[in-house]
Amino acid sequence: MLSLPDSAIALQQHAADWREAVLLAGAALTDAGVTTDEYGPRMVAMVEEFGAYIVIAPGLALAHARPGPDVLESGMSVVTLDEPVVFGHPYNDPVSVVLGLAVITADEHVSGIAELANVFNDPTAIDRVARAATQGEVQALFQRPSETGGVE
Repeated sequence: MLSLPDSAIALQQHAADWREAVLLAGAALTDAGVTTDEYGPRMVAMVEEFGAYIVIAPGLALAHARPGPDVLESGMSVVTLDEPVVFGHPYNDPVSVVLGLAVITADEHVSGIAELANVFNDPTAIDRVARAATQGEVQALFQRPSETGGVE
């Protein structure tokens, strides 16, 4: 499972728009020692270039960029927003949870996405993350089902 230390989780943050929301996810990756400061702006550039494809489910965005020298190790961040923001996705806006994903290799990108898909197969997971009051609540949702007896 990708690392998710307390420093990579920022709860009830305020973002004026999707760019600020993505930069918050980047800052959390940097705070956790996963990336340098350059990674957040690269995630923003991906959305500017390719559109709101990162909004992968109602209320959930997965911010990421290609592997590069600004990725120090693979990891993820979780940011919940005090007010949802619009990314421009035709069906899944507005977003209240932004995940940041940073990986060293393309293979890790695929396996990281698969891990996240397992978590968010639970239809209550996005809302539970959005309402989490502590980093521990968020971390519990990202535990492997075999470690917790299932995502509840």
